[in-house]
Amino acid sequence: MKRKIVYSGRVIEVVKERRLLPNNSYIDLELIEHRGAALIVPFLTNDKIIMIKQFRPAINSYIYELPAGTMEKGESPVACAKREIKEEIGYQAGRLTRIGNIFPVPGYSTEKINIFRADGLKPLKVAVQRDKDEIIYPSAFTIKQIRDFFAKGKIVDAKTICAFAMCSVF
Repeated sequence: MKRKIVYSGRVIEVVKERRLLPNNSYIDLELIEHRGAALIVPFLTNDKIIMIKQFRPAINSYIYELPAGTMEKGESPVACAKREIKEEIGYQAGRLTRIGNIFPVPGYSTEKINIFRADGLKPLKVAVQRDKDEIIYPSAFTIKQIRDFFAKGKIVDAKTICAFAMCSVF
């Protein structure tokens, strides 16, 4: 397997790689290698979920999402989920339950997103410290409101849609 790193950044590496497939054919891949991430579905009550409205510079727009983030080097998915829920919505989870994982773009990326349900939320007593590129506004919505948002095309983030489907919100 011939492998060449084309770019190495803070969050991703872009690599070119020659790989043998199960049918004995060789292909040349261009891959984005990613450490992985955690996404949290934070249930404030059985009928209320905290979502964030976040500015995404790549699409130059605000979108509704669930809190999520990239794992630090050596960080477990659970530790990442605990950190992200504190940083993005200002809560601590009483209980985190792993509900599954997704590969958002398996055609060209190794990213795996670990999805958790958070219950027993307690607000933090300290101010939330966000990164300078995180422009985030958390709000609680009922499941009915979330379904209405989705029906009206206001939820377009794929990882959020998958997580809601896995939690039977849709």
